[in-house]
Amino acid sequence: MKIDEFNMELASIMLESEYAHKRPVFGQGKPNAKIALVGEAPGGEEEREGRPFVGKAGNNLTEFLTSINLTRDEVYITNAVKLRPSKLSPKTGRELNRTPVADEIKFFAPYLHRELEIIAPKYIVTLGNVPLRAVSGLDLKIGDCHGTLIKGGNGYDNLFALYHPAAIIYNQALKDVYAEDLEKLCELMRSKNDK
Repeated sequence: MKIDEFNMELASIMLESEYAHKRPVFGQGKPNAKIALVGEAPGGEEEREGRPFVGKAGNNLTEFLTSINLTRDEVYITNAVKLRPSKLSPKTGRELNRTPVADEIKFFAPYLHRELEIIAPKYIVTLGNVPLRAVSGLDLKIGDCHGTLIKGGNGYDNLFALYHPAAIIYNQALKDVYAEDLEKLCELMRSKNDK
């Protein structure tokens, strides 16, 4: 199955689900990429544009990819949850982003695994806690395993954990940690001649 066919199938399934009112944001990038980046879920800007990782977090991601001599066109970018989890602000009544709840993660998990099977990357890079747990199936914390290759969990032996690019927006101290972790990923790829 090709990724476009998979996306059409998932869109049909979503139309028959409790998420029919939401606009899905599917993965994007090179269909046979060596690296698949898995984020948490789309935010408001991603939902509007229909693309993963746009806006400030997307700019951070692009900057970090550039630092290891990669472009968005060379990787595949997706999310653990394919729709924007949101809530209404009690003060303004505006829609705000929120972390996906367990039911949303559980609904999309089998589709995420199929998507990764179709792309078949050499490395799956998880960006934050939600995708780390969704992909691995383990109760891991990004603070404990960022910058490391994780073996095991749902049959994957090629997971590399990174903080979510948005974490740097809220905690500038993580910028150096993120750069160090990216260098570790680069070294891993060089050691296996995967770049």
